[in-house]
Amino acid sequence: MLTQDSVFTPAIGAEPRDWLALLKPRVVSLVVFTGAIGLVIAPAHLNPILAVIAIFCIALGAGAAGAINMWYDRDIDAVMKRTCLRPIPAGKIEPGGALGFGIVLSVVSVLLMAMATNLCAAAVLAVSIIYYVVIYTMWLKRRTPQNIVIGGGAGAFPAVIGWAAATGSIGLMPILLFAIVFFWTPPHFWSLSLFASADYERAGVPMLPVVKGARHTRWNVLIYTLILLPLTLAPWALGLAGRLYGFTALILGLAFIYYAWRVLMDRQDENGVSLTGDKPARAAFKFSILYLFILFGACALDKLL
Repeated sequence: MLTQDSVFTPAIGAEPRDWLALLKPRVVSLVVFTGAIGLVIAPAHLNPILAVIAIFCIALGAGAAGAINMWYDRDIDAVMKRTCLRPIPAGKIEPGGALGFGIVLSVVSVLLMAMATNLCAAAVLAVSIIYYVVIYTMWLKRRTPQNIVIGGGAGAFPAVIGWAAATGSIGLMPILLFAIVFFWTPPHFWSLSLFASADYERAGVPMLPVVKGARHTRWNVLIYTLILLPLTLAPWALGLAGRLYGFTALILGLAFIYYAWRVLMDRQDENGVSLTGDKPARAAFKFSILYLFILFGACALDKLL
């Protein structure tokens, strides 16, 4: 049985890049992008300096949540190949230091957002941090294969925060963007979990392919991708976005369904395990990231044009 501290070596001296890695910069980049899109498409506009501060607060809050996540998950990170070199399991940063770092940045991000923009944006930012740390990391992740489905809300908040920073309120459009990211998250992460299932099983994380099997997971990747298509078309159908966005959403949605279909049709053994090294799942995972960037980018371009 792993304990929270038994798998770590003493810290050997952290460098700035180690503290930066603690913030999960690759994840934060997508969070910052969707948050910026929410701000850009809002019907009100912030002073450019305040807008930059708002985006910085979103990045800071997301990074802070990531740091606390790494503190809590340090035991399972240590036994997973794709996470064992993170700063805490690698012994570069002490767990207590990581926790304190995350808490301080969380508080700073929320207070700065409140001072720079408004209480609504600060409140949603605070809720997003609590959601990721408490609901997803501490409650769902180790207890249910639905961890990604329910936990998807954590990554869906940034567009709402950006909109709220500009307007001081929450409208239908940011709610739709929230829903899009919410339903995008399962096929995105389940594609990853298909080729990382051995890691999750070794760490005791009940991801869908570990609990329900690879074939069940493949079907769910396709089902959620099918749900995602009409959902992404909703802003155009409701007159909240123009034809440029609608056309982009349609093409991207059909492409995502194609990638999900390839995941389902991947050559498998009797247990649904891939015989190709999960190449289709890897391709679907990579495309899903590009998909979200292009979809939200089209939303902003449509608004500007």
